[in-house]
Amino acid sequence: MSEQQQPAFNIEKIYVSDLSLEIPNAPSIFLEREAPQVNLQLNTKNQTIDEGLYEVQVMVTVTAKVKDKVMFLVEVHQAGIFRIRNVPEKEIAPVLGIGCPNILFPYLRETVSDTVTRAGFPPVILNPVNFEAIYNQSEQRAGSESSETKQ
Repeated sequence: MSEQQQPAFNIEKIYVSDLSLEIPNAPSIFLEREAPQVNLQLNTKNQTIDEGLYEVQVMVTVTAKVKDKVMFLVEVHQAGIFRIRNVPEKEIAPVLGIGCPNILFPYLRETVSDTVTRAGFPPVILNPVNFEAIYNQSEQRAGSESSETKQ
């Protein structure tokens, strides 16, 4: 007489697991008036903590340069602990690769902007990210790599 359990998704905790700021050319870099070139590197990763409990991280490195001088470098690892229950195994990977990063991204964006502003620079506002496209690309790469190893 047991009914199938309803899927459950809970956010247990959202936190910054790593934060780094470098201003290697201070104080002279603050006198630059030229707009910097901003480079962005974004990655995600996840791990199982316990049954039904997962940690997901969205990591970004933002590097701003004026000519050949680094203005600043900010690295943020925004993390979350998520409880996922009664979800089929094949559906957990997309939740961890798409849903959870979408929840974490606004926090990451705010942390980057706040850190850069507190460092004395104009805020850097990260553009929205399509985590579904990133997830699909990584799945395609993993699929093609596994088919290559089978040959």
